[in-house]
Amino acid sequence: MRASFNSSGELRGGKRDMWGGGIRTPMIAWWPSKIQPGQVTDHVSAFWDISPTVRELAGAKAQADTDGISMVPVLLGQGEQATHDTLYWEFFERGGKRAILKGKWKLILYKTNTDLDPRLELFDLSRDIGETKNVASQHPEVISELRKLMDSAHSPAEHKQFKLAAER
Repeated sequence: MRASFNSSGELRGGKRDMWGGGIRTPMIAWWPSKIQPGQVTDHVSAFWDISPTVRELAGAKAQADTDGISMVPVLLGQGEQATHDTLYWEFFERGGKRAILKGKWKLILYKTNTDLDPRLELFDLSRDIGETKNVASQHPEVISELRKLMDSAHSPAEHKQFKLAAER
């Protein structure tokens, strides 16, 4: 049997997990004479930033129905780069999972479609990039803040099968 090539490195998890190994990936951009070679940035972005970026580069009308932000300033090294206050993910598979990232904190909820009191994990990414130490019991105030932000970011599913247990 062949060993995995460990594509997630020190990050926990893989595709469709809420841990870094499932949702955190590097981005490589190449555009000779526009993007300076060898640049590295710690700008945090998400897939939904691609459309605003491409639209701006193409001179197209901005998209109204997205939370995405253009990454043109960081790509071209021009102007002030807007940043996200939070990033939010939600998967409906396997009972549902939700996650939110704000600064150094990441909160993950499990079984959000089936459990009224979902299991949760809280990670301090500044100390634990591999998300191995759940610090939820030590930071109830952070959990409270992040759950409120998560609830405001959540849009109820239209299909009954996917409604959260709390919405039933």
